[in-house]
Amino acid sequence: MMESNHDDLNGKHRKIPDRNNKRIFDVRLTEDTTCGIWVLKGPWLQRFANKKAYVFLYGLLGCVFSAAYAYFNGTITTLEKRFKIPSRTTGIITVGNDLSQLFVSVILSYYAGRGHRPRWMALGMYTVVLFCLLTALPHFLCGAGSDALTLTVEYRTHNSSVEPLRKKALCHHKNSTTSDCEIEGGNYSPQLILFIAQFISGIGGSLYYTLGVSYMDDNIKKSKTPALFSFSYFIRMLGPAVGYGLASICLKLYISPSLTPIIDNNDPRWLGAWWLGWIILALVIFIFASLLALFPKTLPRAAVRRELLKKQICKKNKKCEPEPELPTSFRDMLVTFKRLVSNPTLMLNNFAAIFYFLGYMPYWIFLPKYIETQYRQSASASSLITGSAGLVFSAIGILLSGLIISKYKPRARYLAAWNVIVGAISVLGIVSYAYLGCAENDNRAPLLPNGELNPVTECNSHCFCDYVKYNPVCSQDGTTTFISACHAGCRHSKKINGTEIFSDCSCILSNRNKNINSTVHEGGFATPGNCSVDCLSKFYIFLIVVCVLKLSGATGRASNFLVTVRCVEEKDKPVAMGFGLMLMSLCAFVPSPILFGIILGKTNNRER
Repeated sequence: MMESNHDDLNGKHRKIPDRNNKRIFDVRLTEDTTCGIWVLKGPWLQRFANKKAYVFLYGLLGCVFSAAYAYFNGTITTLEKRFKIPSRTTGIITVGNDLSQLFVSVILSYYAGRGHRPRWMALGMYTVVLFCLLTALPHFLCGAGSDALTLTVEYRTHNSSVEPLRKKALCHHKNSTTSDCEIEGGNYSPQLILFIAQFISGIGGSLYYTLGVSYMDDNIKKSKTPALFSFSYFIRMLGPAVGYGLASICLKLYISPSLTPIIDNNDPRWLGAWWLGWIILALVIFIFASLLALFPKTLPRAAVRRELLKKQICKKNKKCEPEPELPTSFRDMLVTFKRLVSNPTLMLNNFAAIFYFLGYMPYWIFLPKYIETQYRQSASASSLITGSAGLVFSAIGILLSGLIISKYKPRARYLAAWNVIVGAISVLGIVSYAYLGCAENDNRAPLLPNGELNPVTECNSHCFCDYVKYNPVCSQDGTTTFISACHAGCRHSKKINGTEIFSDCSCILSNRNKNINSTVHEGGFATPGNCSVDCLSKFYIFLIVVCVLKLSGATGRASNFLVTVRCVEEKDKPVAMGFGLMLMSLCAFVPSPILFGIILGKTNNRER
């Protein structure tokens, strides 16, 4: 129940009713139970020092925080195309935040857990603001890039070198184009900036996660914790939908909004305004983090409960000597770690989480890219689908599980058993993805017997295509996609009815089409873009499996949290959360994206 609006901060007292309004407790307000900071204090602010306001704001901040990571995943393909970043390097960049969590999560959770936790969380969120700004920085340093500029009306109007560049993309003999070859040197500064940004964000993520849930559990009645935790987690779950939705909107805008592109967003050469969303996310996170810093160290109602419990213990034991709190020290921190390592329930639960996230992380990071390449969806559509698919099922799962746990109060053994069932369902669902691919998509590109892309064949061996940029074309029969017109062996190009036609393609057999026979001499013709495929039926089945996994996985969040915080002493809860985060970073979050990034880079040939 909301606290009374009657405040008397001048006298440093506040009247708070109990849940049934039968008793009124006159609580002496101290610095630890007073809302605000510096000059931002007063009765108008103190009324928000309650569990409902904290749970809502904590969930809202988590929503925007998770939206930032979802936005990064939603724009990852555009980043790779813009800065020529391979998938294996992307995997290394994404583990930057996990590396910082590995190094600082336990130490920060130990020291910050005994301080003013809301202010520590706000400080951590300010590092996330810095992460957003640093991620957008490569655009302001490097600009839109020559690939994007050459596809605009303004560039083609004021630059006479477009026609020679277009001709270079066609098939020529090696001895006639060797002198014109231009090899672009790699620029690793954007990749380095992105890695540093991810590394900084890990600090804020560890503080938000470890301190936030322990603060909630310490300041809320144990019987209400599952329901309120589920509610805050439900709000946080809206984050991926917000992030992917924002990515979809931004990617529909051209990377340089002031210019007019000559292609639409369905063209594989399209580069969206990936940098725009980071500015919006940085501003929103800064506002919410500043509000979180205004919460007191301990909520007033929680202070009342502690005082009543203390009096009951004193009355029962007929003496009241408070247990001295050991000061923070390196020695005490090592003793705390030893106490956690010797806790079998905590360690087994952490090991289960490690194996779960080891397989789940690449699925979460590369899902938009998988949808884009496997089912031939646009970058914006992939981001929107990833964020919205399964959201309703996840919301139902997390809210339903929290209400059931709060009402029926199952034993810890039953909660742990349900986590095992959830893990089994997740494994079966992810394995099923291997059988939900699009065979039609695989047949649209020339492949070697070992499954690798075959860029050089006998029909284009006389062409010099080593340095031709990725610009796919489709054969006239719609069955084969080539990396470029050069790789299709096309020697000429001509616009017919506003559509560019690549003709005399040695790798394409002519079907003697009379409508464009005048442009065809020996080989067939090709049109820009990938060949169209029909993967909708497989794609719908894929979405159904995603929704089922979202539902089952969400039901295990509350139970896993309760097992973690209930099997340790109250003073060890922040450290236990940080210790688990360190183990998951070391054994799952860090190696998983790197390992699967390398695998994806070898199997997903269409990104080249």
